[in-house]
Amino acid sequence: MASRHEVTVNGAARPLTGVDPATNALDFLRAQGLTGAKEGCAEGECGACSVMIARPDGDDASRWTAVNACLIPAAALDGQEVVTAEGLGTPDDLHPVQREMAVRGGSQCGYCTPGFICSMAAEFYRGDRCPAPGGPSDDAVSSNGSAHAAHGTDPEHGENGFDLHALSGNLCRCTGYRPIRDAAYALEQPADGDPLAERSSRPAPVAAHTRLEGSSGVFERPADLPQALALLADHPGAVLVAGSTDWGVEVNIRGVRAPYAIGIDRLPELRSFHVGDHSVEIGAALTLSEVERGLEGRIPLLDQLFPQFASRLIRNGATIGGNLGTGSPIGDSPPALLALEATVVLASVDGDREVPLSDYFTGYRQTVKRDDELIRAVRIPLPVSGIAAFHKIAKRRFDDISSVAVGFAIDVQEGVVAKARIGLGGVAATPVRALATEAALEGRAWTIDVVREAADVMAREGTPMDDHRASAPYRSAMLGTALLKLHAQTATPQEVGA
Repeated sequence: MASRHEVTVNGAARPLTGVDPATNALDFLRAQGLTGAKEGCAEGECGACSVMIARPDGDDASRWTAVNACLIPAAALDGQEVVTAEGLGTPDDLHPVQREMAVRGGSQCGYCTPGFICSMAAEFYRGDRCPAPGGPSDDAVSSNGSAHAAHGTDPEHGENGFDLHALSGNLCRCTGYRPIRDAAYALEQPADGDPLAERSSRPAPVAAHTRLEGSSGVFERPADLPQALALLADHPGAVLVAGSTDWGVEVNIRGVRAPYAIGIDRLPELRSFHVGDHSVEIGAALTLSEVERGLEGRIPLLDQLFPQFASRLIRNGATIGGNLGTGSPIGDSPPALLALEATVVLASVDGDREVPLSDYFTGYRQTVKRDDELIRAVRIPLPVSGIAAFHKIAKRRFDDISSVAVGFAIDVQEGVVAKARIGLGGVAATPVRALATEAALEGRAWTIDVVREAADVMAREGTPMDDHRASAPYRSAMLGTALLKLHAQTATPQEVGA
């Protein structure tokens, strides 16, 4: 165990001595005089608190990753490297991102600007950001902010390779989005000798073995999985902290405190990723952004899920294990994973056990996972079905909680449904499989008449309720509509007219 707990911030060591385990990274940084990052929502929705952390990018490199400092425990940064807006440049020597934001009018009241700067800088340093031939220039940004027409790129990606979704978790209260987009699309590649770009060529810091005690409780990060399981056996029911995108909200908004918290986000055994002949195994502590990069399009259903799962800032912290571990009926990943017939690998000091996800949820925020167990991995069988879709009904296109979520995985052979797997979220106390709808489809022709019958069945699946997001009748109607939409999107002309 390290005798001194500290985090490197903007190149300087900052001790964690005396920091309470419940203190988040934002409050810790502001107490150090680094007040650029601010609290706006305290739940990871506005991005005013965004900072960059050096995260692993393979075995030998790092990736500057933007995260919500308001959600992460300061203790979880022990041994890590953080860069805030103050560490990017100075008034006399602006960072390229800061300069473009200034000259293009991207900062208005300025409250959100440091967070935007950090999210934009993380994308600026993304190693696989490939500019279109010719690169960006002042001429490439037209009067309406369009930097994509010349080379046929879509409106959400610039000629310089900048993915605008990198800023999806940052909210501008002054509605200054167009000049912010102009600044993003005007960025060139990092200059030779840029210290943060050069830092990316070296491995990320190894997670330190940490133990911090305070008035609110204890935070401990074990060195490996066996030690984590031993701690969990000694402290059954301890809070497991990975991305903290859910737990951080509980701490900030509800004032919840953990007598004992175990940090598992950097455990190597929970960060495995393996593609075999018959399955894909995803470590439970991999972030959703890491899973997306690792899959490289192998599972199209998840490719549709990722852009609709909160924001890039959240996906940079949220883990697939955490999304299942909360047992929430409105989590985005369970409907997709149910459709993919995923299984959950649970680990304890007694060993591993594998549970089908369809048997994992037992009640509202209740699962078969014992208090002395943690989720080690998720396994998805291969090959995946030919027709795959993720439909999320929410009040906003991005960065919102779903009213209804549906995952589809359907095999159609010679016009007949050979297999149908449909996962539902938001329509019962737990995520569920649409078993009656699956039965209404399998063995029958993939025609509009059959689909209409099955859609009527699907509209009666689950036990939807009225709440502030949607009414029960609306949720039921959306279920049936989702199946009709899927057929319209995937059927051949013959199947449409049948």
